[in-house]
Amino acid sequence: MEKVRTGLDILTKNNNLQKTFNGNVALVCHNASIDSTYTHAILKFKEMFGSRFIKIFGPQHGFSTDVQDNMVETDHYIHPYFNIPVYSLYSETRIPTDEMLEGIDHLFIDLQDVGCRVYTYIYTLTLILEKCANKDIEVIVLDRPNPINGIDVEGNLLEPEFESFVGRHSIPMRHGMTMGEVALMHQNLWTKKKTKLKVIKMLNWKREMFFEDTKLPWFLPSPNLARSESACTFPATVLLEGTNLSEGRGTSQALEIVGHPKIEPFSFYENHLSKVIKSIKLEGFVLRPMTFLPTFQKQANQVCGGFQIHIINKKAFKPWRVGQLILREFHHYLGNDFDWKNPPYEYNFTQLPIDLINGSSKLRHWVENNENIDMLDSFEDLHDYKLQLNETKIY
Repeated sequence: MEKVRTGLDILTKNNNLQKTFNGNVALVCHNASIDSTYTHAILKFKEMFGSRFIKIFGPQHGFSTDVQDNMVETDHYIHPYFNIPVYSLYSETRIPTDEMLEGIDHLFIDLQDVGCRVYTYIYTLTLILEKCANKDIEVIVLDRPNPINGIDVEGNLLEPEFESFVGRHSIPMRHGMTMGEVALMHQNLWTKKKTKLKVIKMLNWKREMFFEDTKLPWFLPSPNLARSESACTFPATVLLEGTNLSEGRGTSQALEIVGHPKIEPFSFYENHLSKVIKSIKLEGFVLRPMTFLPTFQKQANQVCGGFQIHIINKKAFKPWRVGQLILREFHHYLGNDFDWKNPPYEYNFTQLPIDLINGSSKLRHWVENNENIDMLDSFEDLHDYKLQLNETKIY
């Protein structure tokens, strides 16, 4: 299987393509905006466009991808080496202002997504598309792999009343698209105002690929996704952001381990959890009982009992279902020691974070009422979405 070439690789190797971008250039990028030679996109853009490369934009977690938490904003500044402005799109605004966009003819977006609805880079993308619709600015997406493949989709569709910066569009938790496909679906289905859009496709990427199949190096797209394996568990463990449970932030295995100080993992697993998993026939993973010590964020400096999610068959693993199961079982095991996190969350000051993450209140009620796992099927009506995805696919 040949190594995947990203949109950035395609652009940097094609002089004729570069010449089609005649005006001033800006780039939305982060820590994972790296080409196949381990060179950051900014260095390549300086090489390709010289003084016409005039601005940098960073998404949530910052251009440097070093800011940990939700609603922790990053500042605008002048880059000390490149001597051009770096604008934060996770600051007092998540939409680029007219001033930020002034003088730009071509706005490139090179962000590594993780294939999950609550990951905010796809909304930075669609907000940019909407802002540029009335401007003479071409938006170019340098496409990158969906690390959890482009075939499997999973989870409920976002309900409109739960729209937020972790859910702007009616897509499932595991959406099966690349960044380029999200941009195309946005233009085709989610907006009436069209933008000058171009997607520079990858070469050799196949929809069935997980990230390790691409033979590309993994770079952190956000501070707590240190391994490509973490992207596979993310649609499960991100649900815990809406609770007082630890999703492993503050450890070296963030978003792969889950727990709480009041859990005794071995007895919980032997006496209950293993039987539940066996009875509902969820496959492709093992929950390994363990203890861990978060050094920051939730349950900081408290020993937590819990589990590491080990994926043993990625094709069979269903992270959204596993995440909902974990919430249900932990909720009833912990009783009064379990709490739903209170607002604010991602600039929403009224609705419960878990409902924003789920894109619905129905799943919270499913957890609280200890309802049957088969009921999840009723939340997962994806027929129309799959048709839309098929019409949007570019690979």
